[in-house]
Amino acid sequence: MINFYSIIHLIQYFLLGRYWLNSWIIFFLISLGWELLELILPFQFAIETIANKFADIVFNCIGFYLGNLSKV
Repeated sequence: MINFYSIIHLIQYFLLGRYWLNSWIIFFLISLGWELLELILPFQFAIETIANKFADIVFNCIGFYLGNLSKV
């Protein structure tokens, strides 16, 4: 369920929350949009289980939250 890409998600969304974005609504649109896009991408990195996609969204949320928290 958790793999190398999960850590990448955490770092990416931390940076997104820290430097570029404050809106949780836009964050959710970007996060869910990417996971949906991965369903149709023909690349090996996009092939994962539903459980892994759920874990990615959890890591996205944690990273974005920590990134926003570090602004204060």
